Amino acid sequence: MRYATDHKQQTREKLLASSGALAKRGGFAATGVAELMKAIGLTGGAFYNHFPSKDDLFSEIVRRELDNSPLGRLIERGADRPRLKRLLEQYLTLAHLHNAEGGCPLPPLGVEIARAERPVREQAEHWVVTLHQAWSETLEDPELAWALLSQCVGALVVGRMLASEPLQAQLLQASRKLVDQVFDEGR
Repeated sequence: MRYATDHKQQTREKLLASSGALAKRGGFAATGVAELMKAIGLTGGAFYNHFPSKDDLFSEIVRRELDNSPLGRLIERGADRPRLKRLLEQYLTLAHLHNAEGGCPLPPLGVEIARAERPVREQAEHWVVTLHQAWSETLEDPELAWALLSQCVGALVVGRMLASEPLQAQLLQASRKLVDQVFDEGR
């Protein structure tokens, strides 16, 4: 049976999308090649037609997820203070907290990125530094940009650790209050 000329690229795209969601939901290291391929209806052996190794797939997932993250859109379009504040308020919501698969990749993948090979960490570092530079310009304060970035990502990490939704809501509300204070003081 002959496949369409773009079949391999379509399969690769499906694998990337599915693997990104699986990695953000349950962890990449804990998911085997067979499970990644089964999620798109193929056998584990077909994996190597698309990536030389699982590490190469993870590197591509990290690049893709960071580029498509809500925070990343501020790098592309630039941000003024009101837009950055709105984005951070949306970031610090229960809807985002409960949507690990469709949300920011830093909270669910951060630890795995930290354990990854140097090229993956360098790729993530480049993205985070670029984001930091954009926020630094908007906030006119590089230290505040680092603190705010860490606060928001950390709030989601800790929020996902909590079992009780009322506690999650309290945590997110406290973080949004801090964001409000930062932006109200900077007027």
